[in-house]
Amino acid sequence: MFYYISGTVAYKGDSFAVIDTNGIGYKIYASSMTLEKMGSIGDFAKLYTYANFKASADIFDLYGFADLEEQKLFEMIIGVSRVGAKTAIALLSNISPSKFALCVVTNDYKYIASKTPGLGAKGAERIVLELKDKFRDTDIGHISAEEVTEVYHGGSSERDEAAGALIVLGYSPQEAKRAVASATGTVEEMVKTGLKNLMKG
Repeated sequence: MFYYISGTVAYKGDSFAVIDTNGIGYKIYASSMTLEKMGSIGDFAKLYTYANFKASADIFDLYGFADLEEQKLFEMIIGVSRVGAKTAIALLSNISPSKFALCVVTNDYKYIASKTPGLGAKGAERIVLELKDKFRDTDIGHISAEEVTEVYHGGSSERDEAAGALIVLGYSPQEAKRAVASATGTVEEMVKTGLKNLMKG
């Protein structure tokens, strides 16, 4: 119906914004990340949209996204059985697209559940199971060390955590252990050191 809506930001709330386009104010629900990117009241904004229409429940809501990546992810999430638009927006408000992809690829539904109010472990596990094939060939090598260490919770020591995070990024266990063997500091610092060592060859 609407591909995108652009205009002046007339109002910003906690979960939605109003975009004034030629004198018409469109109420558009959005994630906190999109709302932050929109700027302040009076600024120009352009949001890609999704129309959530359900005649049986008398629902017609517009959802907006700062970029097409977030919009695509939203549509994938609401395609999961028993996951609605509000839950999808809550997820996207607290988990970046790259972190979400990492969680799906590594089966970390617990992280998704912990960051998405009202979803629960069973709902998060269903999301991971139903979307895993769609993320099978996702390139997660660009994900930062900070994002990996925030998501990854495995290992019995900080060095194991750092090695595990590198394994998540696609390195073999042998490469990962060798890369952090002499690293020191926090898990995040060891991951960064390990990445530098791997890049040196």
